[in-house]
Amino acid sequence: MGKDTIADIITSIRNADMNRKGTIQITYTNITENFVKILLQEGFIENVRKHQERDKSFLVSTLRHNRKGSYRRILNLKRISRPGLRIYSNYQRIPRILGGMGILILSTSRGIMTDREARLERVGGEILCCIW
Repeated sequence: MGKDTIADIITSIRNADMNRKGTIQITYTNITENFVKILLQEGFIENVRKHQERDKSFLVSTLRHNRKGSYRRILNLKRISRPGLRIYSNYQRIPRILGGMGILILSTSRGIMTDREARLERVGGEILCCIW
């Protein structure tokens, strides 16, 4: 785990999806909790529970997979803003991913939210990642 918690979450989700693992374990912070809640609301994750071992807390998440015969990757995640290059946008210029089929996750002054919520509340912020 590095200092970029969002990149760590995205990498662990992407690796678990590619390796057909059902669950992932993420170090618990307020940012990771809000990020995973958005993924749960949007239907990319089936469930989340908080797990504690000794002094550390973890979020254990179950990924949603295609239960049909052939395996197909469900998630495509891309980190937009990173520690070396921050990308900010006002609410009018928030891009749409695949014509609204994907979502952007933004860090705003009102917390972490999706692009749809940010447009409704008319607030901009840092574009963390996109998921489609």
